[in-house]
Amino acid sequence: MKKIYITQLLVPVILILATVSCGAPKNIAYFQDTVEAVVPAESGQIKIAPLDKLSIIVKSKDPALSSLFNLSVSADRLGLDTPINGTGSVINGSSFTSQGISSYTVTPEGTIDFPVLGVLKIEGMTRSELAGFIKGELMGKELVKDPVVTVEFINTGFSVMGEVNKAGRYDINKDKLNVLEALSLAGDLTIQGKRDNIKVVREENDGVHTYKIDLTNLTELTKSPAYYIRQGDIIYVEPNGVRKRQATVNGNNVLSAGFWVSVASLLTSVAVLIFK
Repeated sequence: MKKIYITQLLVPVILILATVSCGAPKNIAYFQDTVEAVVPAESGQIKIAPLDKLSIIVKSKDPALSSLFNLSVSADRLGLDTPINGTGSVINGSSFTSQGISSYTVTPEGTIDFPVLGVLKIEGMTRSELAGFIKGELMGKELVKDPVVTVEFINTGFSVMGEVNKAGRYDINKDKLNVLEALSLAGDLTIQGKRDNIKVVREENDGVHTYKIDLTNLTELTKSPAYYIRQGDIIYVEPNGVRKRQATVNGNNVLSAGFWVSVASLLTSVAVLIFK
C-alpha cells in the first residue's frame, strides 16, 4: 500500500514538472500589444553628420556652367590611360559616383568646401535640405539660373550583432530605414534572440547612447529615438537564457523533461527502499 501511495503521489509531480519544462515561451511573437492599429511615427530622415561622404551633383541647361560645381575626376589626375566612363565602378581601387564625380567628406566641424561657394556648414541637414540650400545659394548669387542639385549619401551604414541569422554591416539604402527593416536585412532574429531587450548603440554629439528596443510592444517601439536607424548605429540582439547556458557544460539539462523524469524516478526508487 505504501508503494502505491508513493507512486500516486509522485506521478502528478512528474507530469507538472514535464509540463513546466515544455511550456511555450511568451516573448517570441512580435507586436503583442496590438492586432490592428495605426501608430504614428516621428520623421526619420537621415541627417548629415561629421565624416559622412556625400555625392553632390549640379546640373543645368548649360553643362559647361554646371560642371564648375562638380568635382570631376579626370583620368590624368588618377594617372590612368582611359577616362572614367561614369558607371560608378571602381577603377584602380578608387570609387566614383555616377558621371565620374568624386565624393565630399564632411569635416569634424560639419562643413564641406564647395566649389565657388566656399565652406558650407551642412551638419544636421537632410539630403533634400542640403540640395535646396545649395540650389538657393547658386540662384541667389546668380551663378546658375536653373540648377538641379542631387545629393546622395555614399558611406552610410549600420551594424547588426548577436542573435540574428546574418550578422554584419549593412548599407542604409533609403531614407527612414527603421529598426525592423534593419533586422530584416540581417535575416531576422534567431529563435534564441531576446525580442524584448535589443540594444541600439548610437554615437551622438554628447557621447555614446544606448537605447532599448522591445519588439513585442509596437506602440513603445515606434516612440523610441532608435526606431529609425542612423548612420553608424550598432544593433545588438541579446541571447536568451537557453542560449547563454549553452556556453556551460550541461547548462540546459535542468530544463529538459527527461532530466526531471529521471529525478522523479530516482526519488521513487529511494522512497520504495525506505518504506519497504
